[in-house]
Formats: sequence, structure tokens, C-alpha cells
Amino acid sequence: MSQAQIDTLTSLFNDAIQALQADGALPSDWQNNSQITRTKDISHGDFACNIALTAAKAAKANPRQLAEQIVNALPENQDIRQVEIAGPGFINVFLNAEAKFAVLDDIFTLQDRFGLSDQFAGQKVQVEFVSANPTSSLHVGHGRGAAFGMSVANLLEAIGYDVTREYYVNDAGRQMDILATSTYLRYLELNGEQIIFPVNGYQGDYVSDIAQTLKAQHGDSYVHNFAEIAKGVLADAQFEMNADGEKVLLSGDKEAHIDGLIANSKALLGDGYELFLNAALSSILADIKDDLNDFGVSYECWFSERSIDSEIEPVLQILDDKGYLYEKDGNIWFKSTDFGDEKDRVVRRANGQSTYFASDIAYHKNKFDRGFDKVINVWGADHHGYVPRVKAALLALGIDAERLDVVLVQFVALWRGSEKVQMSSRSGQFVTLRELRAEVGNDAARFYYVARKPEVHIDFDLELAKSQSKDNQVYYIQYAHARVCRVLEKLATYDLTVDDTVGLAHQDLLSAPNEDELIKLLAGYPATLLRAATGYEPHVLTNYLKELAALFHGWYDSNRILPVSLTSGETPSQAEMDLMQARLRLSKAVRQVLANGLSLLGLSAPSSM
Repeated sequence: MSQAQIDTLTSLFNDAIQALQADGALPSDWQNNSQITRTKDISHGDFACNIALTAAKAAKANPRQLAEQIVNALPENQDIRQVEIAGPGFINVFLNAEAKFAVLDDIFTLQDRFGLSDQFAGQKVQVEFVSANPTSSLHVGHGRGAAFGMSVANLLEAIGYDVTREYYVNDAGRQMDILATSTYLRYLELNGEQIIFPVNGYQGDYVSDIAQTLKAQHGDSYVHNFAEIAKGVLADAQFEMNADGEKVLLSGDKEAHIDGLIANSKALLGDGYELFLNAALSSILADIKDDLNDFGVSYECWFSERSIDSEIEPVLQILDDKGYLYEKDGNIWFKSTDFGDEKDRVVRRANGQSTYFASDIAYHKNKFDRGFDKVINVWGADHHGYVPRVKAALLALGIDAERLDVVLVQFVALWRGSEKVQMSSRSGQFVTLRELRAEVGNDAARFYYVARKPEVHIDFDLELAKSQSKDNQVYYIQYAHARVCRVLEKLATYDLTVDDTVGLAHQDLLSAPNEDELIKLLAGYPATLLRAATGYEPHVLTNYLKELAALFHGWYDSNRILPVSLTSGETPSQAEMDLMQARLRLSKAVRQVLANGLSLLGLSAPSSM
């Protein structure tokens, strides 16, 4: 059933209600808030409406009796074959054959635009996702945010939104200083200095690679004795393992130690310090961009944290002018508890430095200043406590916090056999997104990342993702698409082609229950897409594609598309050819919808497997 037909059905029920209101059976001010949904069981018709249930209280009538009145008041319509009352008062609508097959016409007319709409045209939305610190390569956990964020953005575009995909580059602050100093220490090491690398430094090989490039470009121009770097710095942390295999601190302070090394490096290098920071930043950010691009994830905007440095003080001044800042213990605090947060938050430390939260306030104001009607942040689950304070800041600034939606994406556990792989970006011991993609492929990674609700943990099964069986969901979906392609290729070997005119003329031959179910499921694609997009739920689409593929495989296995006589060298009867063309028409429609859905999820639709 096309959207136009759904609108017609809605109008018919509204006409019936107005007739009852005119007769006094319903109050004139009753507002119709009923729903028309597709039935799950074809024996219950094509659509069910709960209007009698929602209006019964206002009508002071039994829902089933009211349903009878509504049905009697429904205007006649050529698309409706039959209307029945079921259960406590549901109204089931059965379409006639011509209306039932209308979805096939829509699919072939619209092709890759089938299911798309302009319902939210003119509304601007920003989707910010991944935004990992540019201090190391992306790991498998970041991959989930990448796949999810890109899919959500694609789905929102599919229903008309003007979407901007954004990556917030955290290129300022302490983590970048730790990276720059780690790079400088490796540079010293490559130049022959005996160093003691800090526990809290970035230890991956990529840091040494960046340092090697700097050494090749600048030789020993920036070498200082390590003793100067370590002068006056508090001792680094010392650990030992206890009987339970846990690391226990014996002495020292790793945070104070790395901060001392950073301060001395800055003092000794002067302007040269920026060389190491920028080299590390540009190298790692380029790696992240290449990784995401190869994963099919792209952005309209890469937003630098440094670019809003000048906006922090003005936004804090706004909050101060409104009376939402106060001083305590030398720090400047934001009264976030006034807006429902569990405690107030520091925005400027006693040393005069603004906090990361202060930068985030300025960044979110910047987002809405750019004219977005809606902002969606895709964050890791460990940021759950950060949501109330950001929304509190928006409210304090006079911005409707409901315009910000935060989706928290849970962690990913990667398994190799029975062994769970641990990840730590600081130590460098982690499985990168690039390594995962090389092992299982982009399609499997993209699919399994979004196949479950974002708030649910994922145990990523590498062996399943690589298997070629129906247990591998993405393989099973893509195989359905490839199966149709294979039938069409085989048809060509008999010097035959798909004749849509014949298929259309004889589509009434598609009368088996599983064919009715297939057509009905195809008709449900636009509503499924709308639900997946507005709820930020790509898994709704993956579930739909799994159901469509499973139904198609079952139908394909029990119904021959190409006549036996054709494959045995005999001349098929006209009846066989007519049925073949009808089934080919249905198969092509399935293939198109599978391709459309896979494309929105960033997956390929292979013609052979």
C-alpha cells in the first residue's frame, strides 16, 4: 500500500468519525489519535485500526459496538475489499488485489528512492559522532560509534532532514600535551638520549614512528639532555602485582610526573614544542580520517576544539551575567544543580585554566548558533554522567535542551575463540578498527555494529562474522540479493529477459500465502525506515532486512521461478511463462528493497557471492 493509499485510509476513518460526531455518537471536540498499523498475520487483513478502542471512552460505548458504527459509516473505496471487526474492537482492512500490488509499481517507479520521503524537509540536524581524541588509532570500540552515527545520519537524510555529520577534534588540552611530550621523549631516545619513559605516556609504536619522521626532518635540532626534562619532576608511579594479580601502587604519582615533564618540555623547547604537538596531531588525525573513509564514514565538518578558544570566555561571561557562576576554593563553578544536575561543575580552575566542560559549553552554544534545529551527540556509554551538565548549560544559556539528543553507545567486547581481547589506547595494546575490518570486512563490521540497540553491549564474534551461512545475518541478507541477480543472469542464458508488462498483467498469479506476506512486507519498508530514522534505531532496519531475506529465501526454496521445462530444454507453456514473469517481478522488487536498505546502512549489495 502506497503512502497515498495510507493517507486515503486515514481520511476514510476521519470521515466516519465526523459522521458519528454529527449524529451525536461522539463528542464534537474529540480528537482522533488512533493508529493504522500493518497486521502481522495476513488472515487479519492488511491493516488494523484501533480507532474504536481510543474513542470508546469519549463515546461512552462498548469498543466493539462502536467499531460496528464506524464501519457502517466508512465511505466506500475501490481499494478496500473487506472490513472486519476483530477482538475487543480492532477494525481490520483487507485490500483488493489491485491495491495490494500497488507497492510493486511504487518500487519500480521510485527504484533507489523507494521508501524515502521529504517529511522533515527544511529542518537542519547535526549528528556528531566518534570524536575520539586524536592521540591514537581508532579501536574496535570507536567503530561502533562510527557505524551507528553514519547510519543514523543516512536514515535522517532519507526522511528529508538536511544533515551535517561532524567530528569534534579534541586538539587542545592535557591529552594533547601528553601526546606531544611522549613524542618528544621518543625523539630524544632516537637521538641517543637515555630516557625513562613515563607510565602515563602514550606508548604505542605509532608514537615512535612520528618521532622518527621528526628526526629525519630536523635531526638533533631539538635535543635536550633528559636530565633537564626530568629536573624537579615528582617521581613516577611504581607498581607491583599482588597475590590476586592486581596492580598495586607502591609509590610516586603518575599524573604529577607527566605534568612535570610537560611543563619542562614546554619551557626548554619554546616555540619548538608546537612542532611536536602539531606533528603528532596531524599524523594521527590523518590516520583517523583515512581509517573512517575506508570504512565508508565521511563528514561534512571536522570541528577543531582550538577554534573555539576565543568563545569560552564570552560564554562564561554570559553565564556570570545571569548569576550562574560563583567562586569557591579559588575555582569558578557553574550552578548546574539549578537545572537538575547532581552537583555544580568547575568551569575555571584556580590556576586560571578553563576546564574541558567550559570548552564543551562553548562548543554546544556554537552548534546552535549555526542554526541547527536538532543536535544529536553519539557518545560512549562512559559519558552518561556528562549529559545532565551539558543540558543544564544549554538551559542556563536560554537554549531549549530538548533540541539536544544524546545517544549513548555501549562498549564492544571482541572475542577470539574463548579469549576476550583487552584494549587500552594509552598502553598501545588494543585491536584497531583497521585490523578488525581487515579480518571480517567492512560489511560485516558495519552490520554487526548496528544490529543491536545502542544501549546493549556487543560481544563481537569474529568467526560468525566471517562465516558463509544463514547464521551470519549480513551474509544471509546479501545472499538474497545475489540470488535474484543469479536468476536474472541464468534467464539471459535462455535468451530471455524480464518482461515487466507480462509480470504486471499476471501479478494476480502471486496468490500463495508467502507471496502475500512478501508483498505486505515490501509495503512496510517506508514505515520501517521512518521508524528507524526518527527513533535513531538502525537495528530496526537490520531486523527488517533479516525478515525480508528470510521470507524471500523460504519462498525461493519452495517456488521455482524458472520453469522446469525451460531448464530441461523443453518449451514452457504460456501459463508457465506468465507465472515466471510474475515471480520475476516480485523477485526484482525484493532485490531493490534489499539494496535500498543495505545502502542506508553503508553495506554493499553484491550481485554474486
